[in-house]
Order: sequence, then C-alpha cells, then structure tokens
Amino acid sequence: MKTATLAEIKKEFKHRSPEEITALCLRLGRFKKENKELLTYLLFEADNEESYRQSIKELIDGGFDGIEVTRVYLIKKRIRKILKETKKYIRYSGNKETEVELLLYFCAVLKDYKTVVKRNSVIRNIFERQLEYIGRKIPALHEDLQFDFNEELEELMGSRES
Repeated sequence: MKTATLAEIKKEFKHRSPEEITALCLRLGRFKKENKELLTYLLFEADNEESYRQSIKELIDGGFDGIEVTRVYLIKKRIRKILKETKKYIRYSGNKETEVELLLYFCAVLKDYKTVVKRNSVIRNIFERQLEYIGRKIPALHEDLQFDFNEELEELMGSRES
C-alpha cells in the first residue's frame, strides 16, 4: 500500500462529512498511544499552553524523583528517557517558546540532580548538547523572550564550568 501525502489527505478531508472525519480521528486514536496523546493535546490542552507547560514540568520532576540512585547506568538511562518524553511533548505543542522553556527546565533540574552532571561524562554531554540546542533556538523567539531565556541559559552555562 502506498501512503498518501498530506496534500492528498487534506483534499480527501474536504470531500468527507464532519461525522466521517470524527470517526476517522477516533479510529486513528485506537492504534497508537502517541496518536491519543496528540489528540488529547489538540482537543484539551492547546487552548491553555501555560498549564500544558506546567504539567510537563511536573512530569519532568516526577521522572527525576523516580530515578534509582543505585547505579550510574540506570541514572543515565532514566535521564535519556525523561529527555525523550519531554521532546515528544514539545513536538505535540509545536510552540517554540514551549520548546525552549521546557528544555531549560529540564537542564535546570538535571543540573541540580545530585551533582551527577559533573561526575559523569555521558550525562554532562547530554546536558551540554541541550544547552547548545537551546542556544540555537532562542534567536527565533520574540526579543523579550530572547532576553529572559538568554539569562537563564547563561546561568546554566556558567554553572557547568564551576
């Protein structure tokens, strides 16, 4: 089966009734957890981006609270999982401000997490790559936001050298 392009799907949606489109969306939601999560964001969370960001920050905090401190390997694995989930939720939003704010928050929590960042090179590299990525994303934002986020970024960058 050849997959249709988005343009073809958009044209086909124009020929369908709202009831058919609703049925298609519900059917789509049954197949993958990510589809349901995206539909949930679009239907319930997209109107209030600030509360969405706050809920993701709580998920990040919960992820770090659930890390077992017994072995460094498990800590690294859990940190990568938290970052992967954070980026998934950022993709749902598609908002650049949300992306930068959540990644800065992730880095701030990681920096404060039991000084593991300073001791382990893999975790330090994850931290530094995210800081570089954020630095590339900030110029695309509004000037006031750029100033605020640059201050946070500089504080995190300054702390990694000490």
